[in-house]
Amino acid sequence: MKYALVTGGSRGIGRAVCLKLAQMGYPVVINYVANDQAAEAVKAECEALGAKAELLKFDVSDPQQVESAVEAWQQAHPDDYVAVLVNNAGIRRDNMMIFMQNDEWHTVLDTTLNGFFYLTRRLLKDMLTKRWGRVINMASLSGLKGLPGQANYSAAKAALIGATKALAQEVAVRKVTVNAIAPGFIDSDMTRDLPKDELKKMVPMGRFGKAEEVAALAGFLASDEAAYITGQAISINGGLY
Repeated sequence: MKYALVTGGSRGIGRAVCLKLAQMGYPVVINYVANDQAAEAVKAECEALGAKAELLKFDVSDPQQVESAVEAWQQAHPDDYVAVLVNNAGIRRDNMMIFMQNDEWHTVLDTTLNGFFYLTRRLLKDMLTKRWGRVINMASLSGLKGLPGQANYSAAKAALIGATKALAQEVAVRKVTVNAIAPGFIDSDMTRDLPKDELKKMVPMGRFGKAEEVAALAGFLASDEAAYITGQAISINGGLY
């Protein structure tokens, strides 16, 4: 059976992606790192849509936790594999670079970039063996244009886009696609502390996007209809460049 695994799936865009994939009929593995209550709520929402859902708690930035969690899951599912991987987990630690602390730099890159590497590397073998897979990396407008106060976040997301383009070429022959989604300003926990009224003025559409709009794109990229799309960074930003 083809499963979908979404990192950072307990809230925001990750939650919306879990629900979209559940609607499409995928059994969903919801990864999260801390909020048990929120993760259980997403699991219940997926199940209410008629999909199978389960929780897998681990920190994507910790290679040992990634290895242990995936190993345990695979042992419990000997006849299944993760066919759709959505690398959504990410954190912000905004600061001007002149004031940025080492841990603010490293924790952002560890989660977004290293987390992508540890988990994707671990799950690729099954996709390549089965000759079908989808890797969808949640990048950002910040990784395309850069945003002040986000040198760490912009660096992590830009690197993620570069890795997406490289990996797509490595695995295309085995019918595994690798794409990135670059959202602009989306209503979510990650943007709650931003000056929304000011930022809306920068967006041609005059509003923040919805997590469900990002999830709809992720759902399409996970589908058979997107089989010839790979190595792309697709913006969903209301016209903001």
